[in-house]
Amino acid sequence: MGLGQMSLFDGSQEFSIDKPIRLIELFAGYGSQAFALKYLNKNFEHYKICEWAVKSIQAYKDAHFKEDNRDYSQDYSKDQIIDYLYKRNISMDYNEPMTLEEIKRLGETRQRQIFNNIKATNNLVDIQQTSGSDLEIVETDKYCYIMTYSFPCQDLSSAGLGKGMAKGSGTRSGMLWQVERLLDECSGYIPHRHKPKNPRIFSMTPYTDWYNPPDTTKLPQILLMENVPEVVGKANIKHFAKWLEKLETLGYKNYRAFLNARNYGVPQSRDRCFMVSLLGDYYYHFPEPIKLELKLEDLLEDNVDEKFYLSDRAIKGSLTTNFGVSKLENKAPKDGIMPTIMARDYKDPKCIIETPKVNIKGKDYDITKNYDNYIEWHQPGMLDSENFMKGKDRFKPDKNISDTLQTTPKEGVVFADYRIRKLTPREYFRLMGVKDEDFENIAKNQSNASLYHLAGDSIVVNVLMAIFKNMFKEKKL
Repeated sequence: MGLGQMSLFDGSQEFSIDKPIRLIELFAGYGSQAFALKYLNKNFEHYKICEWAVKSIQAYKDAHFKEDNRDYSQDYSKDQIIDYLYKRNISMDYNEPMTLEEIKRLGETRQRQIFNNIKATNNLVDIQQTSGSDLEIVETDKYCYIMTYSFPCQDLSSAGLGKGMAKGSGTRSGMLWQVERLLDECSGYIPHRHKPKNPRIFSMTPYTDWYNPPDTTKLPQILLMENVPEVVGKANIKHFAKWLEKLETLGYKNYRAFLNARNYGVPQSRDRCFMVSLLGDYYYHFPEPIKLELKLEDLLEDNVDEKFYLSDRAIKGSLTTNFGVSKLENKAPKDGIMPTIMARDYKDPKCIIETPKVNIKGKDYDITKNYDNYIEWHQPGMLDSENFMKGKDRFKPDKNISDTLQTTPKEGVVFADYRIRKLTPREYFRLMGVKDEDFENIAKNQSNASLYHLAGDSIVVNVLMAIFKNMFKEKKL
C-alpha cells in the first residue's frame, strides 16, 4: 500500500472539481484553507466555519470579511447577546469555554463585537453545539462541498499532553469524533439499527435490514484532514483506523500523505499528516515535492524594532535552559530552514542570529556563529592573529555572546556586533504562506503574542495550495 493510499482499494475514476465550491472549515483558525483557494483564484464561497476561540474568530473576520461592517447585534439587547455567546461556548484560552461571569466582564462593546464577528463569518462556533443540519449541505449536484477538519493536536503531539484521541475520551483531540457525528447527522446514517445477535441469522439477513445506509447526496464530496504525524503514531493508530473504517462506511475513499512545508516552497521544516477523503469511486494523488527556491533570508523584514532583539539575560537563558524547544539551537534555523513554528511560541518565539559583517580593504565579509562555540570566518586564514583568537574566546556561549569583536589583524581593523533576535509576527506569517496584505488585516486587532499563537496553530498555505491544485484538471504545479 503506497504512502498516499489508505482505502482498501483505490477508486477507479480520476477526481476533478468542476462545480463552484462551498467551503466548510471546522476548527477554522484564521482560514488557511480559504487563503489557499483564494491564492489559487478558485471559485469558492466561505460557506460555513466552526471556530470557538475569540481571537481566531476576530482574525478570520478581519482576514476574509473586512468589508462587512454591519451591526448584526442592533436588534438584540445586551442580555440577549450575553446569552447567545454563553450558549455557544466561546473560548478565550482555546481550551475551555468562557463562564457567564467572564462573558459579562467583557463589556457590552466587546460582546457586540464578538457577536458581529460570528454572524459576519457564518460561524457555527462550538462544534459540540453544531448539528448536521446546521451545515446546510444542499444541491450537491450544483456545488462541490469541501469540509476541512484540522482538529486539536495537543493531546497527540510528542510535545503535547499525550492523552490521545480515543472516542469518548473527552480530550481536545477527541473532537475528531464530533466530525463523525456531524457526518452521520448530515447523511441520516444509523449504524446497526437492528443488527441480529445470532451470527447465523446475520449471514442470512440482507444488509439493509439492520443498516440504514447514508444519503450521500447530503455529504461533503471532499474531506480534508490535517494534523501532526502522531495522529497515525503507535499510540493513536487504532483510533485512526476506526476513523478510516467509518469514512469508508459512509462511502469515502481515503488517501493520506506526510507533507513537509520545506518541500512546497516554504523554508520551514513542518511535517504534517494530510488525508483527502473523496465521496465515491475516485482516486487522488498528492502533489510531488518541489525544489525549495526561497531562503529564510528572503522572508525577513528589512527593519526590525529593537524590542525583538534578545537581551543578554534572554540569550543566556536560551543557552543554559534544559527545556529542549527553548534551546537556542532548537529555535534557530539550520541550513537556512526554520524549525517548526508552534502555537506555544507566543511565549518564546523562534530566533535568528543576525550575521555581522567585517570590512577588510573595502570588502564586506560575513561572520557566522556555529553551535560548536566558536566563530567561523568565511575566508579561512584571513583573521588568524592572536588577537582574533582572543576574540573567538570571548564569543563562546558561556561568555557574553553579544559582545563586540574588535581585533586588529594585519589586513585591517574589524568591528562586528553579534545580535540575536526573535522572528517578528509578520515573519511567522510569511513562514505560514500568508501574504503581507492578509497579515496586515489579521494583525489589526491582535497582540504580538496572539499573532504568534495564531500562526503556529495554523496550516502552511503553500501546502494546502498544492493539495487543492491536484483536485483540478491542471495537475502540475
